[in-house]
Amino acid sequence: MSGDLFASAAEERLARRAPLAERLRPMRLDDIVGQDHLLGPGRPLRQLIESDRLSSVILWGPPGTGKTSVARLIARVTAQEFSEMSAVNASVKDVRELVARAKARLGERDVGTILFLDEVHRFNKAQQDALLPSVESGLLVLIGATTENPFFEVNPPLLSRSTLFRLELLGRDAVRRLLERGLEAEEVSADEDALELLVDRAGGDGRHALTSLEIAAALTVGRGDGRITLEDVEAALGTKALRYGRDDHFDVISAFIKSIRGSDVDAGLYWLARMLAAGEDARFIARRLVILASEDVGNADPQALTLAVAAMQACELVGLPEC
Repeated sequence: MSGDLFASAAEERLARRAPLAERLRPMRLDDIVGQDHLLGPGRPLRQLIESDRLSSVILWGPPGTGKTSVARLIARVTAQEFSEMSAVNASVKDVRELVARAKARLGERDVGTILFLDEVHRFNKAQQDALLPSVESGLLVLIGATTENPFFEVNPPLLSRSTLFRLELLGRDAVRRLLERGLEAEEVSADEDALELLVDRAGGDGRHALTSLEIAAALTVGRGDGRITLEDVEAALGTKALRYGRDDHFDVISAFIKSIRGSDVDAGLYWLARMLAAGEDARFIARRLVILASEDVGNADPQALTLAVAAMQACELVGLPEC
């Protein structure tokens, strides 16, 4: 009995000390900001959750877009047993033990099992294959969350047995609503320019926005005025690495080439700066410029190809930052 009391007290204290983003996890579907294409009234994922008829799904989206929040909301409404596992530290043995418990539960109580597997892309082929028979038979309903492209990172047999739902980066209005909730939870206010900077620098990542807000709020404690200023936000933000994964590698270079093709100088410079700031290989960019000069510019400017080849050779021989 005393052990239960201590455990309960520890959970309450942990909840109070949890990061702001954790404390503000939505309790209802209507509390989720953004993702209206999936969770708005009458949308497919919302209907499946509310009717408790969910089959195996893969939630794919950038960090801070609500994948874990959606999964934990499912845990609140489902009549099935909900188990959570992280692919970062789980093993095949853990999967087999979970499957054994799911079989026993189904036989004894006629209750199914939902498995939320966070970072599913971190499971190797053997680990994913261990899930396959249970997902195929319906013994487990899999909710896999991933920030990586599942067409590359999830085994095709497992992917073919799951419905793919893509979560998008949060829009400015959605990030602002999150921040307003955060201000209320932290019992502080913020100057408009400070709030705008938080929205701008969030990059569609709700968790990053709330984490930055929490730090900025902490910086006001010494002043005692409870008002977040632009200086507080700038200090809280520091520097944030650009989101630049495998998909961005192709998307951004495509945007760069299309900007040049459309004679949009400002856009071309922006996408070039974004690639370089994210650490893209300058040789890759130079090679694409050679292709552009040959295919898109051509005889309109015969010197374009010569210049592009010279730039590529300079990158090959010298590299950044000199080239």
